[in-house]
Amino acid sequence: MTDRLTQYAHGGGCACKIPPDELEEMVRGLTAGATPSAAGELLVGLETGDDAAAVRIDGDRALVSTTDFFTPVVDDAYDWGRIAATNALSDVYAMGASPVLALNLLCWPRDVLPPELAGEVLRGGADVCRNAGCHLAGGHSVDDPEPKYGLAVTGLADAAALLRNDTGIAGLPLSLTKPLGLGVLNARHKATGERSEEAIAVMTTLNDAASRAAVAAGVRCATDVTGFGLLGHVYKLARASGVTAVIDSAAVPYVDGARTALAEGFVPGGSRRNLDWVRPHTDLSTVDDDTAMLLADAQTSGGLLVAGEVPGAPVVGELVPRGEHTVVVR
Repeated sequence: MTDRLTQYAHGGGCACKIPPDELEEMVRGLTAGATPSAAGELLVGLETGDDAAAVRIDGDRALVSTTDFFTPVVDDAYDWGRIAATNALSDVYAMGASPVLALNLLCWPRDVLPPELAGEVLRGGADVCRNAGCHLAGGHSVDDPEPKYGLAVTGLADAAALLRNDTGIAGLPLSLTKPLGLGVLNARHKATGERSEEAIAVMTTLNDAASRAAVAAGVRCATDVTGFGLLGHVYKLARASGVTAVIDSAAVPYVDGARTALAEGFVPGGSRRNLDWVRPHTDLSTVDDDTAMLLADAQTSGGLLVAGEVPGAPVVGELVPRGEHTVVVR
């Protein structure tokens, strides 16, 4: 038996998401089942595909809820647990909320992989929740042919200061709080076992500080950059906000080795699907194919894309009045 966890998964991390066009078709027409009198006012639901759902629970507070889990993105069980937990918490931070409670979601091939490995995955998730100041209490497990792990997370936010993906306005800069290239580096790791310490450090860095800074600065529009890539997530934000997003490709940061991994052919299928999805809505005429692919690269536990300035984060573009394309890359 190999101890390489990535070999037990058909894909890795957020690159194993259902393609965005298929997902949007699946959820089209779904509506909330509870009335405001029974469950409070639904502030953020399915309409724009935002990072989490939000319900007003009293005059000032909103309850924010999300879930995220995926197949192994690295071979080390403890690191996979940390990455998956960091990624799940990110959806709460992307809404401007603070996580309060998390529940484990574990799918495990119990006749194939030893329980000790599962224990390491859970330990990684627990350590991240502890660092985030978030309670981790129980969860759910399933005997599954393919290992998967993540969290269901509940957080609290100021209802008037939620970060949403439909509140962008023309004139705002776009800041990116983590570098890109995680998808191609994870694809190389799965194929060769080569480990990128920088990529793991990026994927296990919480988005808490960036979220707090954005809220404190009065920002009201943001999203995180995960499985749909920078182009996919900025397209959703610009589409929901009724503006055009202009990306300065030269300003976008990358994890060291990302371009080399791309040149060597390590491209997740999810990244290719992302590019196919956004291409009809995006002006890519001034950039080469490699740059376009990296901008669409499926990220796992990526950073926040903020419509505003965040201390220490590069400005990678701006929002402008809606033009011919929803996204323009220069």
